[in-house]
Parts: sequence; C-alpha cells; structure tokens
Amino acid sequence: MPRYWVIAPVESKKPDLFDKVWQFDVANNLISIGWSQLGDISKMSREMLSDAVAAAYPDKPPSTKGLIVNMLWAFFHEIGTGDFVIARRGRKTLAAVGKVVQTSVYAPGRNPFLACPDYSHDNFLEVEWQEQPRDKVFPNLVFPMHTLTEISEVQYRSLLEGSGIPPVEPPEAIEDPNAFVLEKYLEDFIVSNFDTIFKGTLQLYEDAAGADGQQYATDIGPIDILAVERRSNSFVVIELKKGRPSDQVIGQILRYMGWVKKNLCKEGQAVKGLVICRDPDPKLSYALEMTNNIDVRYYSVSFKLKEAP
Repeated sequence: MPRYWVIAPVESKKPDLFDKVWQFDVANNLISIGWSQLGDISKMSREMLSDAVAAAYPDKPPSTKGLIVNMLWAFFHEIGTGDFVIARRGRKTLAAVGKVVQTSVYAPGRNPFLACPDYSHDNFLEVEWQEQPRDKVFPNLVFPMHTLTEISEVQYRSLLEGSGIPPVEPPEAIEDPNAFVLEKYLEDFIVSNFDTIFKGTLQLYEDAAGADGQQYATDIGPIDILAVERRSNSFVVIELKKGRPSDQVIGQILRYMGWVKKNLCKEGQAVKGLVICRDPDPKLSYALEMTNNIDVRYYSVSFKLKEAP
C-alpha cells in the first residue's frame, strides 16, 4: 500500500529562490530537504541521527530536535518507491503531485540553487512529477507547516479532488457562525500585516524546521498564531475567538500555553496569551480576571458602499 507525503521543496518566503529550486526539481524529477550541517545521514541509525541532531542544535527545545529527527528518518527510511508526494508552495498552494521512483540519497550540490551556506540541501528523493494538478491554490491554509509530513489517503484525495483537508473545527462548538467565518480570514490578514498591527512589539515565531507561527502544529491541536514578544523574549499564544464559547477559548489557550511552556520555552522564558475577538463578552472578561498573563484585544471592520469613488 502506498503512503502519502507533503514536502516543501524550499521555504516560500523568497519567491525567486523557490521558483529556481522548483523549476530545477520539476525538470530533473527531484525534491530535496536540508539540514546539511548533519552531513551524510543516509546510513545512520536512528540513535546516531538523534545524537547528531542534538549536537548540531544544542539550543533547540527537545520537541524541535525530535521533529527534525522524525522528518529526516522518514525521508530516508520510510518514504518508499510507489509512494505519492505533494510538493507544496507555502501552505495554500499545491505545486505538483508525483510518484516516488527511487528512494532518497545523499547528494550534496546536486541542485545548484541549493548549494550555498544559507540554503544547502544535500538529501534528494527522485519523484516522477505529474502534469496535473499544478499550482492549485486553496482559499485557506490546508497544508501542515513542517517541511515533511505524512497524510492519510483520504486527506490526499481531498487535496487533489476537493477543496483541501477538511477543517477540524466541530460545527456544534460555534456560537456565532458569522464571527467564525470572518475570523478565518482575519487570521490571514493579521499574519500578512503582523508588524504593522503589533507595531513591532511582536514577531511571528519560526522554528528550526522553518515552520512559521501561523496554525503552529502541536500534539494537542494547532495554535492560531504563535509569536515572540521582542522586549521580553516571551512566547505569545494568540487565539481568535472565532465565535466559540468563552469557556472553550480560555481552556484552549491555557492548554496551548502549557504546551509551549513544556516544549518550547528555555529556562526562565515566559508564556503569555492573547485572545482576539469582535465584541466584548462578559463571560470572557470574568474568566480573564483570574489570570494575569492572558490579555484580550477587540477588532473592528469598516465596510462602506458608495455611489461614486
């Protein structure tokens, strides 16, 4: 039975680099991942790989080190001939779909656009890229944020034939459907205008694997936005209320804050919370009275129709 994988050829924040790398990949039926600091890991045992990652990234939290180990191990030892790969551009665009024709190899310098100190990919997988679909853009975030992720066949078919991986938000948990829909788009707007909205006080978090803080994956669910406060170096967990009951929002943000504290924080590093909602909510206000590290901010939307510009 084939397995299904999503791989980012290179980070999409630099469009020119992505275009060069991806054009080379398509022309040569390849896809690659980085972590060149580790050298040739193709013959390492899992224990040796864990030791190499720990030595190369001593300051990274254990969860990040474990994630890097899992992705590299899967790339060399779990992805097999006949498996299917989706190449993603960012988290909304399906760049292409292909079938693995040869397992991974260590080949430094194979892609000339990824043979520099800043972007060096030494680990390559041969994939026969299909002509269609190509450059399929989804309206919302559909792809996991990590460089390499395994997905189910159902998720794979949904990405190819439908509108993407279905949202996990249970409909019965929504008090205000209008707010839920609006704030799904608001999240993208906040991330796209992050520095302007927060006036430089916060920066979007990015981990060692290159995953940014939007819909940051944890083993208890995705955080809407994970940021770092520049002044204090504290983590900030940002959750949009999305029409959900106040009790659910507070419980969820506390769980995420606890996860960040345990898995990402260095010694002495704090975690704060920020809830963003449309209207004042007495239940939310009462709940926040009992915490000193969760704040709330309100947004407003202005929309006007005019007869003439």
